[in-house]
Amino acid sequence: MTLGVLDLERSVSFYRDGLGLPREAGPEEIAFFVVGTTRLALYPRDALAADAGVAPTGGGFRGFTLAHNVESREDVDAVLAEAVRAGATLVRGAASAEWGGYSGYFADPDGFLWEVAWNPHLAPL
Repeated sequence: MTLGVLDLERSVSFYRDGLGLPREAGPEEIAFFVVGTTRLALYPRDALAADAGVAPTGGGFRGFTLAHNVESREDVDAVLAEAVRAGATLVRGAASAEWGGYSGYFADPDGFLWEVAWNPHLAPL
Protein backbone atom coordinates (compact mmCIF):
# COMPACT_ATOMS: atom_id res chain seq x y z
CA MET A 1 0.00 0.00 0.00
CA THR A 2 1.31 3.44 -0.87
CA LEU A 3 0.31 6.66 0.87
CA GLY A 4 0.84 10.01 -0.86
CA VAL A 5 2.30 12.27 1.83
CA LEU A 6 2.83 16.04 1.91
CA ASP A 7 6.14 15.98 3.78
CA LEU A 8 8.16 12.79 3.25
CA GLU A 9 10.67 13.50 6.04
CA ARG A 10 7.90 14.21 8.57
CA SER A 11 6.04 11.03 7.61
CA VAL A 12 9.20 8.90 7.71
CA SER A 13 9.91 10.25 11.18
CA PHE A 14 6.35 9.46 12.31
CA TYR A 15 6.31 5.86 11.05
CA ARG A 16 9.97 5.00 11.72
CA ASP A 17 10.80 6.93 14.88
CA GLY A 18 7.36 7.38 16.37
CA LEU A 19 5.72 4.04 15.60
CA GLY A 20 8.91 1.99 15.31
CA LEU A 21 8.28 0.49 11.86
CA PRO A 22 11.45 -0.90 10.27
CA ARG A 23 12.43 1.02 7.13
CA GLU A 24 13.88 -0.88 4.20
CA ALA A 25 16.83 0.40 2.21
CA GLY A 26 15.82 2.08 -1.03
CA PRO A 27 15.76 5.28 -3.03
CA GLU A 28 15.57 8.58 -1.14
CA GLU A 29 12.35 9.72 -2.88
CA ILE A 30 10.23 6.87 -1.47
CA ALA A 31 10.18 5.12 1.90
CA PHE A 32 9.27 1.47 2.39
CA PHE A 33 8.38 -0.02 5.76
CA VAL A 34 7.82 -3.66 6.64
CA VAL A 35 4.42 -4.19 8.26
CA GLY A 36 3.90 -7.87 8.97
CA THR A 37 3.77 -9.62 5.62
CA THR A 38 3.14 -6.46 3.60
CA ARG A 39 4.87 -3.17 2.94
CA LEU A 40 3.79 0.38 3.57
CA ALA A 41 5.24 2.89 1.10
CA LEU A 42 5.34 6.65 1.56
CA TYR A 43 5.67 8.74 -1.59
CA PRO A 44 5.33 12.50 -2.13
CA ARG A 45 1.65 13.28 -2.70
CA ASP A 46 2.16 15.43 -5.81
CA ALA A 47 4.33 12.77 -7.45
CA LEU A 48 1.90 9.97 -6.61
CA ALA A 49 -1.05 11.97 -7.94
CA ALA A 50 0.89 12.71 -11.14
CA ASP A 51 1.71 9.02 -11.52
CA ALA A 52 -2.01 8.19 -11.23
CA GLY A 53 -3.03 11.09 -13.47
CA VAL A 54 -5.23 12.81 -10.87
CA ALA A 55 -5.21 16.14 -9.01
CA PRO A 56 -3.15 16.10 -5.78
CA THR A 57 -5.65 18.22 -3.86
CA GLY A 58 -8.75 17.16 -1.95
CA GLY A 59 -9.78 16.62 1.60
CA GLY A 60 -12.33 15.22 3.94
CA PHE A 61 -13.02 11.54 4.38
CA ARG A 62 -11.06 9.63 1.77
CA GLY A 63 -13.45 6.68 1.71
CA PHE A 64 -11.14 4.22 3.48
CA THR A 65 -9.31 3.59 6.71
CA LEU A 66 -6.25 1.53 7.45
CA ALA A 67 -6.55 -1.05 10.21
CA HIS A 68 -4.00 -2.38 12.66
CA ASN A 69 -5.26 -5.39 14.59
CA VAL A 70 -3.63 -6.18 17.91
CA GLU A 71 -3.82 -9.05 20.37
CA SER A 72 -5.57 -7.40 23.34
CA ARG A 73 -7.63 -4.47 24.55
CA GLU A 74 -4.54 -3.21 26.38
CA ASP A 75 -2.59 -3.25 23.12
CA VAL A 76 -5.22 -0.98 21.53
CA ASP A 77 -4.70 1.60 24.27
CA ALA A 78 -0.91 1.27 24.04
CA VAL A 79 -0.77 1.68 20.25
CA LEU A 80 -3.10 4.68 20.31
CA ALA A 81 -0.96 6.32 23.01
CA GLU A 82 2.22 5.54 21.05
CA ALA A 83 0.75 7.09 17.90
CA VAL A 84 -0.27 10.27 19.76
CA ARG A 85 3.22 10.55 21.31
CA ALA A 86 4.63 10.23 17.77
CA GLY A 87 2.50 13.14 16.51
CA ALA A 88 -0.79 11.53 15.50
CA THR A 89 -4.16 13.09 16.26
CA LEU A 90 -6.50 10.97 18.34
CA VAL A 91 -9.74 10.89 16.32
CA ARG A 92 -11.77 8.56 18.52
CA GLY A 93 -10.56 7.10 21.77
CA ALA A 94 -10.75 3.37 22.29
CA ALA A 95 -14.13 1.95 23.24
CA SER A 96 -16.03 -1.32 23.18
CA ALA A 97 -17.46 -1.98 19.73
CA GLU A 98 -20.91 -3.33 18.84
CA TRP A 99 -19.25 -6.33 17.13
CA GLY A 100 -17.67 -7.44 20.42
CA GLY A 101 -14.20 -5.96 20.06
CA TYR A 102 -12.44 -2.83 21.19
CA SER A 103 -11.09 -0.11 18.90
CA GLY A 104 -10.11 3.51 18.42
CA TYR A 105 -8.83 5.75 15.63
CA PHE A 106 -5.92 8.08 15.03
CA ALA A 107 -4.94 10.24 12.06
CA ASP A 108 -1.32 10.27 10.90
CA PRO A 109 0.39 13.59 10.03
CA ASP A 110 -1.26 13.57 6.57
CA GLY A 111 -4.72 12.81 7.94
CA PHE A 112 -4.85 9.12 6.96
CA LEU A 113 -7.16 7.35 9.40
CA TRP A 114 -5.87 4.29 11.22
CA GLU A 115 -8.16 2.06 13.24
CA VAL A 116 -6.44 0.16 16.04
CA ALA A 117 -8.59 -2.81 16.96
CA TRP A 118 -8.71 -5.91 19.10
CA ASN A 119 -11.12 -8.42 17.57
CA PRO A 120 -11.85 -11.45 19.75
CA HIS A 121 -13.21 -13.26 16.68
CA LEU A 122 -9.92 -13.15 14.74
CA ALA A 123 -7.17 -15.69 15.25
CA PRO A 124 -3.73 -14.10 15.78
CA LEU A 125 -1.44 -14.08 12.72
